[in-house]
Order: sequence, then structure tokens, then C-alpha cells
Amino acid sequence: MGETADVVAPSNTAKYLSEFVGTYLLVLTVGCNVISGSPIWAGTSIACVLMVAIYALAGVSGANFNPAVSVALGLSNELDWNTVAVYCAVQLAAGLLAALTYGGLFMQVFNLAPSAGFGWWEAMLAEVLYTCLLCFVVLNVACAKKNAGNTFYGLAIGFVIIAGAYGAGAISGGCFNPAVALGIDASSAGLGFGWGFVYTLFELAGAALASVLFRVVRPDNFDKALVGKDYTLGVKLASEFIGTFFLVLTVGLNVLASSPAPVWSIAASLLCVIYALGNCSGAHFNPAVTLAIFLGGRDQIPGKEAAAYVGAQLLGGIFAACTYTSMHRGRTFALMPGKGYGFGAAGVAEIFATFVLCFVVLSVATIKDPLSQSFGLAIASCVTAGGFAIGAVSGGSLNPAVSVGIAFAHLFNGGLFYTALIYTVYECIGAALASAVFLVVRPDEYGKSITTSTFA
Repeated sequence: MGETADVVAPSNTAKYLSEFVGTYLLVLTVGCNVISGSPIWAGTSIACVLMVAIYALAGVSGANFNPAVSVALGLSNELDWNTVAVYCAVQLAAGLLAALTYGGLFMQVFNLAPSAGFGWWEAMLAEVLYTCLLCFVVLNVACAKKNAGNTFYGLAIGFVIIAGAYGAGAISGGCFNPAVALGIDASSAGLGFGWGFVYTLFELAGAALASVLFRVVRPDNFDKALVGKDYTLGVKLASEFIGTFFLVLTVGLNVLASSPAPVWSIAASLLCVIYALGNCSGAHFNPAVTLAIFLGGRDQIPGKEAAAYVGAQLLGGIFAACTYTSMHRGRTFALMPGKGYGFGAAGVAEIFATFVLCFVVLSVATIKDPLSQSFGLAIASCVTAGGFAIGAVSGGSLNPAVSVGIAFAHLFNGGLFYTALIYTVYECIGAALASAVFLVVRPDEYGKSITTSTFA
């Protein structure tokens, strides 16, 4: 008979070294990319080093690598404050050493400050909101009771950096981490000093906001009486609002910043919020998706709840559009077909790409045996596929909340709202087609028999 070995908890020394190594690698990668990296792949490089470090070291220290994350965990009762304090000190030391390392490696440093044309207010919104998203995703994928035992946590957390680096990063530089901000600021003191402390305040505010939102969408983490029970409609609507807000915000920031990788960034934002909130509200974040699920039947969502979801999604999209507009000092953009294309071509493109998105959602998330780990990657990849394939034709909205948000914000600069209505019709047609095809190819989901023919 075999013997069961006792699980030995990592020592404090191991935990502190883990936090040091992970933070050092992260900040070093940031610096190397800023000085020599490609503008297209720099954000992805940073996201990937965070992701692999999380997977490598989460079992040792929890893989915070960020004082804002540690503070968010402390505020959510997931980490004791003594550990938070030590982790923060270790992370800040690692960040400073990493900054000195890349400075010595390249014999060059760079200063921390808002990008040209932006001030403290816009930088604050960028750092607060995307630090909030980072900490919110961490709390949901690593701490939520309903997500216990998942293996997607590193992917979800790492891809927040892709979501924020290309759009928000064009405003503030995209730190989202006091160890990054203070390391950059201290190493470049000869060029100017002080923004690191300001950014740290912004990022800690984002951590606090994330902990509040986590309490809203995961009440079972704070009340044992709610464990195992379904979430209320209010919690689900809050989830839909939050997820849609960050999706549409990322769309707008990427477009206004003329991002080198907008589709990739937008898809990453969707991936993150799907993994964070998938078992909270179902993570629709799109009225077309909600419509497809409702039309798909099987009691997946009642009609009144579907209508409430659509309302929350549209409100989230409008609020996000007003936010990205304020971050770019009143700049907006129109929802319209691409240059050289008309509404007919845009309609075909939107119907096709929205069909793909809704059909994949139905096929991987609403079936009797849904994907348990890769559902977020599958759904978000539809945005990557559709955005690159038809973005030049229609802009690649694929989502009435995106369409309505863009058109609503553009009203302030003389835009017309009717384009959002046209796009919404196209997207709803795509959703209806997805539910019809799903009915045909998945009869077993409706309790119907399947006839299999064998051809010689």
C-alpha cells in the first residue's frame, strides 16, 4: 500500500523570493520592450512574461507581482495585511533592481509621465480603470469560490495587459503596477522624478475600486449563507454592465489612439471579462449574444431577464463611450462602413462575423457539456478572427452595445445615431442565424434523436 505524503506549505522565504523573481522579470521585460521592442508586440511580450510567471509561481506565493494586486487581495480578505506589507516591499525592491538592470543593459532609461497631449486627469483614468480591471480579474479568477480549481487564471490575468497596453497605454504609458511605475521613475530620476508616486496613488485607487466591484459580483465570497446559491438578477446585471463597459472602453481607446494592434487588444479585453464573470452572469456583454441565447431556447435565459441584460449592456456601452471620449478630451469617431464600402457590404460583414461569434458562444457555453477551461479563449478568438477579416469593411463592431456606444458618443461632435440602428439590425440578424443553425446542427441539445448514416 502506498503512503500519502503531507503537503508542505512554501516557506516565507520561498514566497518572498517568488514575488521578487516574478516582479523582477515583469519590470525588466517592460523596460526592454519600451527601449527596443516593437510597438505591435511590446504589450503582448509583457503580458506573456506575466502569464508564464503566474503559472510558474502561483503555487508558491500566489503570484501577485504587483503592490496594487496585493492591496486588492488584502481589501478582499484574501491576504493578511502583514503579508501584503512584506509583499509590497519585496515587489518594489524587485522593480527598482529590474529598472537599474535594463538601464545598465541598454545604457539608456526613459521617463515616466503622461503621453504628449494628455495630463494628470486622463492618465489617472487610464491607470485607475485598467489597474481596476487587472485586480478585478485577479480576484475573480483566483479567489472567487465558483472559480476554484480553474487552469485559465494565468491566461486571463496576463491578457489584461494586452487589453490595457495598446489603448490606455497610449495615454499614461500603461503601468497598472506601482512596482513598474516607481521602478521606472526612480531609474530615470535624472530626466525627471515624481510621477511614480502619483501613478502609485492612481493604481491603489484602482485596486480599491476592484475590491468594491468584487464584493458586488461575488457576494458568496463574503457571506457563507450564499455559497452554492444562484446569483440574483441584480448581481448578474452588475456583471453585464462591468464586462460590457471594459469591452467598449477598450474598443474606443484603441481606435482613438490609432493603436497598432486594436483587434488583438479588444479580443483580449473580452477574454479577460469572460473568464472573470462567466459563471456570474454568463458573460454575454453583447445584446446579439443575449438574443442568440434567448432564441436558442432550452430555458437558457427567460425573456424578462434577457431584456434586462440588454439594458445593462447598452448602458455599459454608453457609459464606456462617454469615458473614452473624456479621456481623449472630447474626441470621438463615427460608426460607419470602411472607405470604399457601403452599408450593404458592411451588413454582410457584420452579419457574418456576428454569426460566428454567437454560434461559437452557443456551441461552447450553452451546451449540456460546455467547455470548462477554454471557453473564453474560443469566444474571444471570434473577435480576433472577425476583426481582422471584416474590420476594413464595417469596422468590426459585432455588438449592438459597441455600435450604440460609439454612435451615442459621436452625437457630441455632430454625428448621426441612425447608423447604430442599422448596425444593430445586422448584428441581430447574425444572432438569429446563429440560433437557427445551432438548432439544426445540435438536435441532441433539444432532446431530438440523431440519425447517423454510414456510406460504403
